[in-house]
Amino acid sequence: MSDTHGKFVWYELLTPDTAAAAKFYHDVIGWNAKDSGMSGVDFEYTIFEVPSHDRGIAGMLPLTAEMKAQGIPPNWTGYVAVDDVDATAAKFVELGGKIWRPAADIPGVGRFAVVADLHGAAIIVFKPAPMDGAPPEDLPMGTPGANGWHELYAGDADEALEFYSKVFGWTKDSEMDMGPLGKYLLFAHNGKMIGGIMTKEPNIPVPCWGYYFCVDSIDAALERVTSAGGRVLNGPMEVPGDAWVIQCTDPQGAYFSLVGGR
Repeated sequence: MSDTHGKFVWYELLTPDTAAAAKFYHDVIGWNAKDSGMSGVDFEYTIFEVPSHDRGIAGMLPLTAEMKAQGIPPNWTGYVAVDDVDATAAKFVELGGKIWRPAADIPGVGRFAVVADLHGAAIIVFKPAPMDGAPPEDLPMGTPGANGWHELYAGDADEALEFYSKVFGWTKDSEMDMGPLGKYLLFAHNGKMIGGIMTKEPNIPVPCWGYYFCVDSIDAALERVTSAGGRVLNGPMEVPGDAWVIQCTDPQGAYFSLVGGR
C-alpha cells in the first residue's frame, strides 16, 4: 500500500437546495462556494473553499428526484484515497460489504466507486488523476473550515475496525470507555489518529459515517447554526484535546458536526 492509501482526501454534500446549502455553510463554517468549472460532465458541481488557504475542502451536488426515489437522503460522504479503485471495491465485497455504484471515471478528476462496509455504512473510494506537481499539503490541524475528525457509527465497532484495517490499513490507536455506550475505538492512518468508531445507538437508524469540521469557537458556531436554520442535536460536549463538539443537521437535513475551542 502507498502512504496515501486509506487517507480521507475529500468530502461531499448531497442536498436538494444547493443555493441554500452554500449560504448556510458559508454563514456557519465560513466556506466560500464556487462552481467547479468541470468539463465533460452533465451535472452541477460546487466546490467549498477554506478562504484562509484558498483551498478546496469539499464539494456539493444536487440531490436529484431519482436519488430521492431510491431513498437517498441529504447527506455528507467522505472520499478515501486508494491505490486501485476496482480492487478496493472488490475487497469490500469479499469482506461482506457492497458496491452501491460501480467504479467509474470523472474526466480530469479521477476514478471512484461508492461502496458500503459489512454493516452498510457508505463511503467513496477514489484514485485521483495524475496531477501537475506535488499534491497540496494538508491544512494545519485546527484550521477553521478544515476537517477535524471522522466518526463511524457501526453495527459493531470491533468488526468495523477489523474490516477497515483489511481494506485501508487503518490501525487501532487506543480505546475509550463510553460507559453505557460501549467502547470508542480510535483509529490511525500511517500512525496519525484520524477518527473514532463506536457501535451505534438504537436511535441511529442505520450505520453511517459522520464528519467534523473545525471552527474557532464552538459557542459562536452553535449560535450560527441555529440562526441560519440548522438544528443542534447534541452538545456542546467536551472531548480530549481541550476541544468541544456539537452534532447538527443543516436546514435540508444533512448530518454534520463541528469541533472547536471554547
